[in-house]
Amino acid sequence: MIRYLEVYTQKRTHFEDITAEIREIVSQSGIEEGICYIYIPHTTAGVFINENADPDVKWDVEQTLEKLVPWEDGYKHIEGNAAAHIKSILVGTSASIPIHKGKLMLGTWQGIFFAEFDGPRTRKVIVKIIED
Repeated sequence: MIRYLEVYTQKRTHFEDITAEIREIVSQSGIEEGICYIYIPHTTAGVFINENADPDVKWDVEQTLEKLVPWEDGYKHIEGNAAAHIKSILVGTSASIPIHKGKLMLGTWQGIFFAEFDGPRTRKVIVKIIED
């Protein structure tokens, strides 16, 4: 089963919590045991799993990525968004989460985040549910 989400990002770097939408897709699938595979088909965006209880975590991640990969740093990529490509590589474009008894097996504080690095844009998230 494959489903698609659209994410509308507001600024160049934007982390959108998509946990509720992914949980709904899993619930609608009716699959009790399996894997939820999330894939971002973009070269300047990604997905990560981390704490979603404290919004300061998102801020800390964003600030640290900006220090590691500043927007301006003498890159050669002609489009001017090399930093977004590098951040996407660092964060990754996929995540897999086990499904048990019809629920995502996320930890207590974990959430799923779409990571935009070259916004604002309209983006796709591909969600594939694989039954055991």
